[in-house]
Amino acid sequence: MRNLKTKVLGLLLLTSGISFAQHTDEINTNRPGKSFGAFSVGKNVIQAETGVYYIKEKHKLLDYDAKGFGLDLTARYGALLEQLEFIAEMQYQTDKYSSPYLDENRNGFKQLTVGAKYLFYDPWKNYKEKVNVYSWKANKKFKWRKLLPAVGFYAGANFNVGDNPYTFPTDPKFSPKVMVLLQNHFGEKTVLTTNLIADKFITDYPTYGYILTLSRAVGEQWSVFFENQGYMSDWYSDSIIRGGAAYLLKKNMQLDASIGTNFKDTPSILGAAIGFSWRFDKNYKPIEIKDGKETKGATKGKKAEMEKQKRNDEVK
Repeated sequence: MRNLKTKVLGLLLLTSGISFAQHTDEINTNRPGKSFGAFSVGKNVIQAETGVYYIKEKHKLLDYDAKGFGLDLTARYGALLEQLEFIAEMQYQTDKYSSPYLDENRNGFKQLTVGAKYLFYDPWKNYKEKVNVYSWKANKKFKWRKLLPAVGFYAGANFNVGDNPYTFPTDPKFSPKVMVLLQNHFGEKTVLTTNLIADKFITDYPTYGYILTLSRAVGEQWSVFFENQGYMSDWYSDSIIRGGAAYLLKKNMQLDASIGTNFKDTPSILGAAIGFSWRFDKNYKPIEIKDGKETKGATKGKKAEMEKQKRNDEVK
């Protein structure tokens, strides 16, 4: 009987016109992949995603190699609207560059970007699913709506700071970056994230690319991912694959590790990283989105009821 009540409650929640906001019970981080998800961290939520990495490059034709380490840091803050998030990214690298004609120690910002993303479309928002009270099979059949992705858009600016060995001398101090963010959920454990990118498109060397990230939960605390990133410009084009895993340390903390490589020798690239993500959500207030509008002050009881239903669904 208790299980039957749980199923009935689940059906009622599915048919409701009220959906809860993007803040999740457990941290939702972009690491260890490089793609951006379409959803924000939640209004008044602060999230830090950081890691250290090792990088090795070797160019067969130019006869050089470079080895070094770097630090990644991404700060995310949800503000103003539940669907809006502000993002600051920093990547600082130090390495040793060696060739027959030159040996030097390099260091500088490989990336310094500030921007914002907004969720424009959620296929399940305000969707009322009709329930067939006579057929359990009809309620469980495949729904084409599951193939529709959530759609977000990112706009930001790259900053070129100081005498940087990782940028072109002609690069301006400021250049734009935009991305289309797509996110598909196939069941409760598998997520496909797609990013379509136009970077530095007003400079002499614009770059266009994509990132495809497929991640899957394994148990309650582990997840694995596989990723393909491609980019193209007049100066350099490449395709990189990555794989790795993440471990949920606490509901607001995650550890991760990854490794990646390409398939060419001009140059060949090998990278490995370990990271940590942390979320501060003490200032977050549950928000309901009803008929497309935010409703503050969702009751704790209703939130707990949703969390309980989510756990029951995962067990099934």
